[in-house]
Amino acid sequence: MAKKGVGITITQHILQQQRQKPEATGAFTTLLNELIVAAKVISREVNKAGLADILGSTGRTNVQDEQVQKLDVFANSVIIERMQHVGQLCCMGSEENADLIEIPSQYPKGPYIIVFDPLDGSSNIDVNVSIGTIFGIYRKISDETDIEMLMNDVLQPGLNQVAAGYFIYGSSTMMVYTTGNGTGVHGFTLYPSVGEFLLSHENIRIPERGKIYSVNEGNVAFWDDKTRALVDYFKSRDRESGRPYTSRYIGSLVADFHRNLLKGGIFMYPADKKDPKKPTGKLRLMVEANPLALVVKEAGGYASDGSGPILNIQPEEFHQRVPLYIGSREDVQIAEDFISGKRKPG
Repeated sequence: MAKKGVGITITQHILQQQRQKPEATGAFTTLLNELIVAAKVISREVNKAGLADILGSTGRTNVQDEQVQKLDVFANSVIIERMQHVGQLCCMGSEENADLIEIPSQYPKGPYIIVFDPLDGSSNIDVNVSIGTIFGIYRKISDETDIEMLMNDVLQPGLNQVAAGYFIYGSSTMMVYTTGNGTGVHGFTLYPSVGEFLLSHENIRIPERGKIYSVNEGNVAFWDDKTRALVDYFKSRDRESGRPYTSRYIGSLVADFHRNLLKGGIFMYPADKKDPKKPTGKLRLMVEANPLALVVKEAGGYASDGSGPILNIQPEEFHQRVPLYIGSREDVQIAEDFISGKRKPG
């Protein structure tokens, strides 16, 4: 269970972690601090969205053929504009942009890459459901400087992330992040009167097994038999294993994941036959699955595509999609056994 806060600011926490690494230069700290500023700006706009003309669709679609909401555009612009001048990035990648985002020539460049979903769950904006920003940070692995040649540096397995996390904009605004390698997962809540994120959830640990399953059962007609059997397993009655599980599905990945991270359970977005353009599922490997997979791993959980760890997948393209099973380790292992065929229905 997470310990409740001790009043440490996110900046203090990052600096404490930096001091534990003698080789640290402060560049990474600067990068995270600027991302936090961007999230504060987005949070302010989300909180007043019902009062301003920033709701609804722009009338265009993104690279995923999905309607782009006005607040999506705002969040994407804020992150790009805040991050491009910090001097620590060689490029960026966004769920909203078809191509990599180049750092303007007037700004210095650095050894890091940030990939992000600027506003996950944006279809829920109009109904006041929690939404969020997901991010992953990688270290550049080559000496390339040309934006056309940097894709190989971006397409790294999620295990290579040097930090990952998310901001959730709900009844309160929170940042949850990890720097990997056993540093744990920590949550910070934004106190509006102070304007700072303060430590509220220290060393978050997800239960080994939960009692919640999260999946869009409206897609059941498009699932294969293994997926149907898996969901039937979580719904079936068995006192010894604590089933049936409770169904909780918000439809906002950040919100569903955040709840399960704190309470235990499994979130699933399996492959389906609903859209021929997306035969491997809906969620994006680089900007959704990988960052949350690192967070859950460091919290003691697990993320799988049904056949193995999400974090081990070698990306082939930036907007690659994958099935996702993520949450409590034992629950995800059960899902993996069903999907891989190791466990038979019944």
